[in-house]
Amino acid sequence: MLKTVTVLALGLMPLATATAQSENVEIYRVFGPEFPGLYKHPASITQLDNGDLYLAYYGGSGEYGDDTAVYGARQQKGTSSWSDPVVIADTPDRGEGNPVVWQGPHGIVWLFYVNRYGETWSNARVKAKISTDGAVTWSDSFMLTFEEGTMVRGRPELLRNGDFLLPMYIETGEDRERTATTTSSFFLRYNHQTKTWTETNRITSERGNLQAQVAQLDDQYLVAYIRRGGGFEPDETGYVLRSESRDGGFTWTDAKNTEFPNPNSAVDFLRLKNGHLLLVYNHSMNERSPLTVAISTDNDQTYPHRRDIAGGDNTFAYPYAIQTDDEKIHIIYTTNIRTTIMHAVFEEAAITARNWQP
Repeated sequence: MLKTVTVLALGLMPLATATAQSENVEIYRVFGPEFPGLYKHPASITQLDNGDLYLAYYGGSGEYGDDTAVYGARQQKGTSSWSDPVVIADTPDRGEGNPVVWQGPHGIVWLFYVNRYGETWSNARVKAKISTDGAVTWSDSFMLTFEEGTMVRGRPELLRNGDFLLPMYIETGEDRERTATTTSSFFLRYNHQTKTWTETNRITSERGNLQAQVAQLDDQYLVAYIRRGGGFEPDETGYVLRSESRDGGFTWTDAKNTEFPNPNSAVDFLRLKNGHLLLVYNHSMNERSPLTVAISTDNDQTYPHRRDIAGGDNTFAYPYAIQTDDEKIHIIYTTNIRTTIMHAVFEEAAITARNWQP
């Protein structure tokens, strides 16, 4: 009898503990002002083929500083600390921006980033590098786009046919505080066999849009959630936008409003390994707070499961989400006036176990 009780106790206690832990959201501070370059903004993260996590961000004196560079750092598999950031891309006398690091197929790690040629991002181009040794060393940079105003921000989507889609946008207008209505999102499609890039149509909307994030739902059907364009003045009509493709990602519909508020801030959208969909965004019309995670279990029909993972009197911007081999969800975002990079880690149950109360 004693043995039976002991076995039951040992069986019940870890189960309860595991259930509680599965609903935790762990938040870690990655880098702050203690590292060179006070400004640290859009950060991206990927899991490398060897299981390490690799992070990239751009930093320097400020958003439009000509001294900005792209930095990279590594968290080795099985450890909890990050290596000191090192410069992995820097163009003399020109500002860098919006790095996207991604472990692609065939052992190639891609780094895409923005290079500014003028006073605003409407003067930008996109450059790239690759690594064939797990982000230890990088190739020389090469130009990905030459069209003025082209920019990158989000994680590529590896399609079922082996191609991948790189989210792109073209920012128009000369005002640093707002984008013009002609700002629009699109995708570059890469074919590994031919080593060629082709461009989709531009996704248009009433006041412009940028920084689409994409997920493939089946062979032909893809969905993108997109940041709305415009300015940063108080606005009660700004929503996250949505576009879709019915031909495998070659052509896209105009972007339409969703139910999700958007204060002109970046969102991320991710298909999880079980087919569920994750959207992370700022649940506010005017503030980049709170940072909210929503999950759909019915193929993008509804998002009843939501939870704020950061909030209060601060800003939580440019979320970037991945799911690692152990099925944990990782979200990188910036805070403290773009000086600090944060790292949230949780299981899907941390969101789906909660009833949404905005």
